[in-house]
Amino acid sequence: MDFDMKQLALALRTIAEEKSLPEEAVKEVVEQALAAAYRRDYGDREQEVRVTMNLNTGDVDAYVEKEIVENVENPAFEISLKDAQVMRKNAKLGETQEVHAKVETFGRVAAQTAKQVILQRLREAERERVMAEFEDKIGTVVNASVTRVEPNIVRLDLGKAQGIMPRSEQIQGERYYPGQRLKVFLKDVERDFRGPQLVVSRGNKEFIDWLFRSEVPEMDSGAVEIKGIAREAGVRSKIAVASNVPGVDPVGTFVGGHGTRVNAVMSEVGEQEKIDIIVWGEEPTAYITNALSPTSVSKVIIDEAKKKAVVKVPEDQLSIAIGKSGQNVRLASKLTGYELDIEAEKVGGAASAEQPTPTPAAQKPKLKKKTELENDLLSAIEQHGE
Repeated sequence: MDFDMKQLALALRTIAEEKSLPEEAVKEVVEQALAAAYRRDYGDREQEVRVTMNLNTGDVDAYVEKEIVENVENPAFEISLKDAQVMRKNAKLGETQEVHAKVETFGRVAAQTAKQVILQRLREAERERVMAEFEDKIGTVVNASVTRVEPNIVRLDLGKAQGIMPRSEQIQGERYYPGQRLKVFLKDVERDFRGPQLVVSRGNKEFIDWLFRSEVPEMDSGAVEIKGIAREAGVRSKIAVASNVPGVDPVGTFVGGHGTRVNAVMSEVGEQEKIDIIVWGEEPTAYITNALSPTSVSKVIIDEAKKKAVVKVPEDQLSIAIGKSGQNVRLASKLTGYELDIEAEKVGGAASAEQPTPTPAAQKPKLKKKTELENDLLSAIEQHGE
């Protein structure tokens, strides 16, 4: 025999157990594949065929749907009324009748095709089951290990499933290598023609939020909370925090004693990423001032309608306020939701204009002529002689 049905049935039951797949789902996949194999070996590819398989015995039965007619012209699709009434007494012309056929074996080509289809469908069923499990974990951080590094994608093993981390979700400057253990944020489950796959991230702001949540137990109790995060992964993050309990310092809570909490987060995302923790404020002026830390801000002029603000800073603070490549003001703008325009205060000219004009008494004395100096010297000698 080209296709050992009993051996196939035993293998399928084993697969169902190992992969934790429902036996009915496995049975359905197999029966669909065997129906295609039957059409190839015994019938016509346009036929409506239903196949059943007993996973205990390996018995396969096919049922071909045919139209009941007076005179049969195409036996593959038609059955006479007389023959139909043998199977079903109340059969009538124009109705359909399933015709049973016992299947002992399939040809080599049909058998090979069926095997490929079965394996493919079982892989898809397993993947769908795993994805259903991971859908409950979306929005959490999971452990993963790098399996392959490609130019624009890092492939990871998440235990029972595979994940991908696109370049846009990676930390800038972070190096990845096969076997590397990482914490990753489970962002989404994408489904395409290749089947479902997990999309993970280390570069999004939610990853930072989750890391702080694991380090700051006060977040779970509601004593403190993160109000906003602006992040450029691998470079800098600004985090706005607030306290819901009087007397609790939100910044100190997130920093931790001797910086232990913030340092634990930085060790996970990389020491090269600086983290600024600032106090959130409901009043825009104070919030913008805090967000531009460590800049000293002189004045904030807000246009609430346009969600813009002009920020005046001392001239020597201008470069600090803007930051390298505009990073500080860009992150502060993302954090506060205002488009920020940094301007230096013009203090030089105004200060000079207000300086008092020197009085004649304060001016330097004029130098005396040589003859006058000689006369003064002679007078002093004469007076001394007297």
